[in-house]
Amino acid sequence: MLTELFFTFAKIGLFTFGGGYAMIAQIKETVVEQKRWLDEEELMQIITVAESTPGPIAINMATYVGYKKKGLAGSAMATLGVVLPSLVILYVISLFLDAFLQNRYVAYAFTGIKCGVAFLILRAGIDLLKKLEKRVVPRITFGIVFVLMIVFDLLSISFSSIWFILMGGVLGIVLYAVFSPKKEVES
Repeated sequence: MLTELFFTFAKIGLFTFGGGYAMIAQIKETVVEQKRWLDEEELMQIITVAESTPGPIAINMATYVGYKKKGLAGSAMATLGVVLPSLVILYVISLFLDAFLQNRYVAYAFTGIKCGVAFLILRAGIDLLKKLEKRVVPRITFGIVFVLMIVFDLLSISFSSIWFILMGGVLGIVLYAVFSPKKEVES
């Protein structure tokens, strides 16, 4: 299982361009649909935790999936698997960076990759939106944050998305405290 975790995430790390958000769709396809290591609900929980913790989301997701499957050793192997391909590729590119960037075919390839990455990120976002709980509060929260992010971007207002994450967490805690079923104390 440790070897399988390593090579599964190495393949994801090697063949997915565009960073962590672009990897979400590939991780979902691999660990939920192909390998069936997790179900949709578990993956949504992992995405939520991975987004809320420091570090790149794909690395955090690999770490959590590895831990779920095989504990600490599994998290180390999955994390190493997702990181190692990028590390090796960037090291090799850095050796020939100037010549590499001046090659027009490389420039064309990067243009095509940008388009593909935009699609992967959009696909991951739509998948997450479909999984959003069909209740009023999550929908209203999503709508408000979406509109605010667009307005802030259009008006060039600097506002970190981390604040939206923190406010969402506080809102969730408050709503849970207010609306959670109260357990009666048995005597």
